[in-house]
This record gives sequence, C-alpha cells and structure tokens, in this order.
Amino acid sequence: MSRILLVFLAALTLAGSTMAQAPASGKRVRRLLIHNAIVIDGNGTPASGPKDIVIENNTIADVIPLDAVAASRAGMRAPVQADATIDATGKYVLPGLINAHAHLQEERGGKPQPLEYELNIWLACGITTIRDVGSDTKRALEIRKQSAEGELAAPRVFVYPMFGRARNAAEARARVQSLKQQGADGIKILGIDRDIMAAMEDEAHKVGLRIAHHAGVEETNAWDDIKFGTTSIEHWYGIPDAAIESGVQGFPSTYNYNNETDRFRYAGHLWREANPERLGKVLDGMVQAHVAWVPTLDIYEASRDLERAQNQPWFAEYLHPTLAEYFRPNPANHGSYFLGWTSTDEVFWKENYRLWMAALREFDRRGGLIGMGDDAGFIYQMYGFGLIRSMELHQEAGFHPIKIIQQATGNNAKILGQEEKLGRVRAGFAADLIVVNGNPLENLKVLYPSGIDEIRDGKQVHTGGVEWTIKDGIPYHAPTLMARVKEIVAQARKR
Repeated sequence: MSRILLVFLAALTLAGSTMAQAPASGKRVRRLLIHNAIVIDGNGTPASGPKDIVIENNTIADVIPLDAVAASRAGMRAPVQADATIDATGKYVLPGLINAHAHLQEERGGKPQPLEYELNIWLACGITTIRDVGSDTKRALEIRKQSAEGELAAPRVFVYPMFGRARNAAEARARVQSLKQQGADGIKILGIDRDIMAAMEDEAHKVGLRIAHHAGVEETNAWDDIKFGTTSIEHWYGIPDAAIESGVQGFPSTYNYNNETDRFRYAGHLWREANPERLGKVLDGMVQAHVAWVPTLDIYEASRDLERAQNQPWFAEYLHPTLAEYFRPNPANHGSYFLGWTSTDEVFWKENYRLWMAALREFDRRGGLIGMGDDAGFIYQMYGFGLIRSMELHQEAGFHPIKIIQQATGNNAKILGQEEKLGRVRAGFAADLIVVNGNPLENLKVLYPSGIDEIRDGKQVHTGGVEWTIKDGIPYHAPTLMARVKEIVAQARKR
C-alpha cells in the first residue's frame, strides 16, 4: 500500500473520531481511541501497525489495522467515534507492564514514606498490575479495593500475604484457610520446612491460591517446589542449591545466614557450585511441573557494581529521602548489607550473574515460563525503575526485546492466572495499555520515565518515556505523574 493511501486512511480515521481532544489524566471516558499506533503484543509476536485501538470503559473493544486490507474496506465501515483520542502517531503501544514481585511500602526503616510516591512512579513506568508479595495484608487488600474501584491512582493489585510461621501441618492448613477467607489472591512462602510446605501447598491448591516461593538457605529447594506444585520461584535461591552434589554449599565455619553481609557475600559463590548436569535435571523438572521463575535480576545488581547502583541518574530528582536513608549500609535494614564490601565480592557476583543468566536462557530453551519483577524498595532499586532495569538485564542475559516484553506482560499474566484478561493488546482484554514515545524494541531505555537524550537532525533532543498509562480504562498522563513525584521528593528534602 502506498504511503499516500496510509496517510489518507489515518486522516480519515482521525476525522471520524470527530477530532476528540486528549483525555484528562485520571478520568475514565466512555469511549477512548488510541489512534495510529505501532503495537507490540504480549504474546511474543513482532510489532505491527499502524492500528487504532478502541477502548470502551475498561475493556479493549477493538483493534483495527490501518493497512491495505483496512484501506480497501474503508468505505465499508463507519468512522471510529470517540469521546477522547490519544494520537499515537510515531509511538508504540504495549500491554501494561506487570510487576510480578512488588512491595507496597508506606515506610522504610520505620520512617513514613507516602504511598502516592510509589504508586505514581509505577504508573509512570507503565506498570498497570503488581503482585504484592508480603506486605501488610489488611492494608494491601484496602489498596486492591480502592484501585479496582477507581478511587486511587494505582496499578491493579494481586495480594500474596506472607505465610508466616506454622508449627505443624494442622496450623499450616488453618493459616491457608485464614488467608483465603481474608481474600488473598495467593501466598508467599519463605524459610519453610518441608513437612509444613507439603501441607500448606496441598491446602492452597484445594482452595485455589497460587504460591510464590522466596527460597533461601533452608531445608526446601526447587525439588520441593517441583514436587508440591509451587507457582513460581522468586529470585534464584533454591535452584542452584538443588543442583549441588553434596547437598550443601561450601560455607566457611564462621558463616551466619542472619548476618546479611555473610549471606549475600556467599550467595555470590552459589551458582559456580551447582553441577551443570544436575542443574539441567532441576530445570527440566520445573518445566514439567509448570513451576515458573521470576528472577528479579535488578535487585542484586549492586552486589556486582556497587558504585553504579549508588549513582543512578534518576536519584537526583526522584529518590525520596526516606528511601535514600534506608539504602545506606545499615545492619538494621534488610538488604543494606554493604559494610566491608570488596572488589573480590563484586568479581564473584559478576561470575554469579553470568551463570545465573545462562541458567535462565537454558530454562527458556527447555520450555520454562520466565516472568519479571523488581523487588524494589531494597538494595538501591527504586519502584518502577527497577522493573525497566530488569528488562535491560534480561536483554544482557540474551533475550530478544520482543521476548522480554512478553516476559513482563503475557508471561506474568500466566503466572497470575490472568492470561485470559491481562497481558495482551487484544479485543476483550482489560484496557491496560501504555503509549511510549519511542521504540522499546530498539532501546528499552525509552521506557524509563526520566526519558533519554539522542541526536535528531544534528540536534540533541530529550525524548522517550511512557506518555500515557491506561489502567483499567483510566488514562494517566505519565509526565504529570512524575512531576508530582518530583514535587513530593523536593518537599520531603526540605523537611
């Protein structure tokens, strides 16, 4: 089809929308048109377009190709009518990003931090859904309700409370029943013994609760996740552990797991101790048992390059002082373990990442389901920014950007059990979409809300960033959200 015909068709469609104005940020309109977009779906297929996306209330009503076939039928269909229009010419539209490992936090280290700060950054980064793993359950359920009803500018929330302690199987089953009655969407387990894990997972399957396992140095590992039917393994502990021939890592006699400098220093040695042949069997077992993997590659990056982590460019304007204080080395704060961190530690962690990334590639090659989360609010990672950084690290691991976007959208929807509703740009799916100023397949950095600098026609220009985040049919103007974040941070620093 000729370029002239494409331009004519685009003009015809936009004219048919009665040249509706852009929507008001935070206000749902009955019928919203995203016009002339290049679309990257969450199913792993290449970008295609231009297309018109019609949203009615909170649902994608139609995705209309503006190609040769559509042009030949232009006189056969009525022009798109809309109450508001987002002109996406030259922009890319993706499904809303899903953060499968997030924490709702209103304090750090016992000091208050406004929830609005975190929620606004998530939305401005294009995150329309989070899986909250282990926050205050009552508060998380309140936020989930407010988000669902459009009372709060926030991603949709899936609540996975921390399982906590149980002394025996009966207590484990009772705890699962209690969480189900409270309205939880799933359960997060951590530091759990094998008999307790067997009982709680059996009960969770009976009542339909999914399970995220943050494995640690503990009795259970990936073999137990495979046997009992865990939904996803978080981070990476538990996988290489299951492939160590001796059954235990070679810790020094002075090692204390509760000393986080010890814990994370020797975590950097773990992957090299895994037997490759045994690791292959572990990965095959995970694939066969449908155990997904949410690696959170961003959250340990400071361990391999502390200076980079401490000097991220968005800290200057967007790092809240409460969070900055929490990040500083302090044994009282989880993840603030960099007291006496050495160049040798960083070298071990660089090797750890190489082997970790190779295992991820192999897991994918064997048919495994890989998701994505950022675990932000710890270890120099800011909300939202950490998820984009995870996407960059997945590219470093060897994944194509098309695959990476699928991991952060369609794959995460599968982990949540929401693949029939979320993670696609498709008619009938929830209207969770982002409009991006740039091509993320060319440069994932265009997703950062701080934008990027580049040369165009010999001149330096600032571009990139998500322009609109549409969550549940409600459009949010991302630059406006980040302006508010900047204001929150500035006011907090003055105080």
